[in-house]
Amino acid sequence: MNIVCTIQARMRSTRLPGKVMLPIMGRPMLELMIERLKRVNQIDAIVVATTSDASCDVIQSLATRLNVGCFRGSEEDVLDRVLGAARAAQADIIVETTGDCPVVDPDVIDQVISAFLSSSVDYCSNVLERTYPRGLDVQVFPLNVLEQVAKLTQDPVDHEHVSLYIYRHPERFRLRNVSSGLSPDAGELRLTVDTPEDFELVTKIYETLYSLKPDFGLADILDLCARNPELPLMNQHVKQKAL
Repeated sequence: MNIVCTIQARMRSTRLPGKVMLPIMGRPMLELMIERLKRVNQIDAIVVATTSDASCDVIQSLATRLNVGCFRGSEEDVLDRVLGAARAAQADIIVETTGDCPVVDPDVIDQVISAFLSSSVDYCSNVLERTYPRGLDVQVFPLNVLEQVAKLTQDPVDHEHVSLYIYRHPERFRLRNVSSGLSPDAGELRLTVDTPEDFELVTKIYETLYSLKPDFGLADILDLCARNPELPLMNQHVKQKAL
């Protein structure tokens, strides 16, 4: 069984264009994310799912330099792009991530993969009930489930948001959520990057933690925020884009 992590990444994001290649400590944000994903024990391959637009040539070059896969497809039909990336990597199981999550935690990903493998479900994630900070998102499902979805819906919203149709149809698919067991405040923390304020926060997290502990995890981030309560306030006002 081939478990493949896909990373959706493009250069023409609306609120912060080119964000995946913005430098943190002199390295592209996407490079730091890939470094973290390589620590996930249960994935067999990583493939960046980017677009065929010329602006994404730099993403392909980065993937090549880091020795991970790269698949280029539609800008708008993200479902088709991720499906193509998974097929190109001969995936049996897809671990879906997005390139705006540079502090994603390998241990959390392993937990969600383990929960999926130990259950008779079609989809397992930590986002059905948000108990982890936004930016720690991971969704796991078989390739054949995504192939079903591609045939079942042509709604542009479903094709823009890869897993949306799966978890909005629990009558068709068996779902499982992994909870963090953390305090409710943890689920309110914003560690994804959509805006300059988001980027400023994750940059400060890296500048503080990385030199001391390159494999810092969620516990280290939560401890840092507890000791520096001004940090979560940096992007507290940012609203997540509605589906």
